[in-house]
Amino acid sequence: MVITSVGEDAHRVDALLDLGSTERLADGVRALSGSRPQAVMWACTSGSFVFGPAGARQQAAKVAAAAGVPASSTSIAFVDALRHLDIRHLAIAASYPQDVAEHFVEFLYADGIDVVAMGSHGIITAAEVGTLTPEQVIQMVTAADHPDAQAVLIPDTAMHTLAIIDRLEAAVGKTVLTANQVTVWKGLQLAGGAPVIPGMGRLFEEAR
Repeated sequence: MVITSVGEDAHRVDALLDLGSTERLADGVRALSGSRPQAVMWACTSGSFVFGPAGARQQAAKVAAAAGVPASSTSIAFVDALRHLDIRHLAIAASYPQDVAEHFVEFLYADGIDVVAMGSHGIITAAEVGTLTPEQVIQMVTAADHPDAQAVLIPDTAMHTLAIIDRLEAAVGKTVLTANQVTVWKGLQLAGGAPVIPGMGRLFEEAR
């Protein structure tokens, strides 16, 4: 794993466009060169969806070309996971400010995904998101849920969710997809296939 450089830790569109810039990602790929990965994931949701669907795919394509292996990003992984599970109607529990969260809604709409409800929480920095307790994350998800949603999405990779996915799904009684979960799933898919992993939610129960 390589941590790419960060100009400013801020959930603002200008800062996120800089975070996902070609130069920063290219530096990250160069740092991976000695690891010989089978696939590469740009593990950042907001730093990819702010570029829009076409821009996010161009971003991933540039990473793949530089790394010489298949590559994707967390935003694209969300779309692929939703297709894999045949989910078209969802709610979003976003830590981001409203304007940033709306970019994610638009990103999903472009792929024919219906966002029936969204909760945004106005948290500016990833550092602050990382301090949220499991109970706070569960509250965020239950508050964002909607009766018409087939799933609830948590788009921030800074939020610690992998250890509580089963609790999250139990709290809302439906599929929950989190940023780090879909990133791992997509990376494994690109590397040859995602195995069934207990405790990682419905996505990994139906892995392939």
